Amino acid sequence: MSQIIQTIKTEISKVLVGQEKMVEGLLAGLICRGHILLEGVPGLAKTTAVNALAKTLGLDFKRVQFTPDLLPSDIIGTEIYDPSHNSFKIKKGPVFTNLLLADEINRAPAKVQSALLEVMQERQVTIGDETFKLDLPFLVMATQNPVEQEGAYELPEAQLDRFMMKVVVGYNTKEEELEIARRAANNTFETINQVATLEDLNQIREEALKVHMDEEIEKYIIELVAATRNPKAYGLEELEAYIEFGASPRASIDMYKAARAIAYLKGKDYVSPMEVAYIAKEVLRHRIILSYEAQAEEVDVDMIISKILAAVPIP
Repeated sequence: MSQIIQTIKTEISKVLVGQEKMVEGLLAGLICRGHILLEGVPGLAKTTAVNALAKTLGLDFKRVQFTPDLLPSDIIGTEIYDPSHNSFKIKKGPVFTNLLLADEINRAPAKVQSALLEVMQERQVTIGDETFKLDLPFLVMATQNPVEQEGAYELPEAQLDRFMMKVVVGYNTKEEELEIARRAANNTFETINQVATLEDLNQIREEALKVHMDEEIEKYIIELVAATRNPKAYGLEELEAYIEFGASPRASIDMYKAARAIAYLKGKDYVSPMEVAYIAKEVLRHRIILSYEAQAEEVDVDMIISKILAAVPIP
């Protein structure tokens, strides 16, 4: 089945140059049915990557551009009065899809963010008195721009916690950027074809579940998450003042799932500490709440996670 994964990656590379970690994050999200948050400056092909992934699998895909004037009904749908029948009917919103791309999610106000909570956690939508289950798979792939602050809102911690991973998308290498410029200037980007089906995706999930996770690796995951809550116990007294709140139990669950998915994507049938360390920042960075002291001293969350990875003994 790893052949299908390779075919999907090859297909995505028709429109996406480099950004391997972002593609792995999106594929891991699909395998684990986890929502993914992509953060990066404009122009790094975040939207293109999600769109390409949906096309390779033939999934239903909808994109919503989040803006400050967006309403919850614009996302989940609403009741509309039908004068011909003197009754209300349901008009479903864009969340009724397989892949929902929430573009620039941090531009929408709190009411819209909270409307997504039930959708992301329960995979169901309540409109009026009716509750609708969403078709599976249902994944939210959200993007946010970390640069502009005007017209942007901080995502609530409760919603951030619903994202399995936060992938920070960086710039391409100079060689990759040259390739992008050539393709764009000469219009040589190829058309994406569907190369897998929903049945293939379900089979991939089943195979990923069979990847062996040793008990020592399970304990290692728990220790890493525990270190974010009580760094002093791991000899990291200097981090005490910087961490307001550590990662939630969802971090342990998601790190377990993500490590197994990454091992599968790398063609392995077991999880090693390398896979756990490889995705630790993606799983933890949006779940650790920094103190004002950390912000004042410009201590970022990735730096804290690096120190935790260095301090917790590797099995």
